[in-house]
Amino acid sequence: MSHPSVVAVVPAAGVGSRMQADRPKQYLRIGEKTILEHTLSALHAHPKISHIVVAVSAGDPFFPELPVASAPWLTVVDGGAERADSVFAALSQLNNNDWALVHDAARPCVSLTDIDTLLQVRERDDVAGGILATPVKDTMKREMVSKNNIISHTECREQLWHALTPQLFRAGELRQALIQAQEKNIPVTDEASAMEAAGHKVALIDSNPANIKITRPADMPLAAFYLQQTQTL
Repeated sequence: MSHPSVVAVVPAAGVGSRMQADRPKQYLRIGEKTILEHTLSALHAHPKISHIVVAVSAGDPFFPELPVASAPWLTVVDGGAERADSVFAALSQLNNNDWALVHDAARPCVSLTDIDTLLQVRERDDVAGGILATPVKDTMKREMVSKNNIISHTECREQLWHALTPQLFRAGELRQALIQAQEKNIPVTDEASAMEAAGHKVALIDSNPANIKITRPADMPLAAFYLQQTQTL
């Protein structure tokens, strides 16, 4: 029995203010391609991903200039002010039974092997989906309330994970979870948080640590190094 389609959803309407650049971070270049192009290429290279929907800001002047903008395997929609708004807009292009593989525009180093492992979640009946994640290895400190960078206490790192992407869920269930979170004013920092709030169980899939998110200028050379290792630069 064949699976429903796996469609990648890429929210790319953010401004990336921490990069201190003249354009959103997804349009900064690593080698010959923008970060967003590297990310889209990595997703398109996976044989089980049938299509990609990318959500960009309305009137975005940068995306139409990219060679990938007219690719037949890509659909472009207008994103929103928040990540959840962009994901919700992209989900309008999917059937309820499709699997939405939501991935950050600024994670260009995701590996095909990790996507393979995440897609195995579709075979499980104990969870509604799963996310790539890495166990917390560093000592975690909680800052004092109303104090400037002063430690309140050390948090136990046992059973703590860093949530990464892609995150994989049925499109219909994710859409409904996002609607419920908005109605209840529940903060949605990633898709899993909406699914958890709706009562769904979500699997943690150990990810390659190279799957970094570019958020600051210092992340650029590291991402370039990882991309060089996969010869996609």
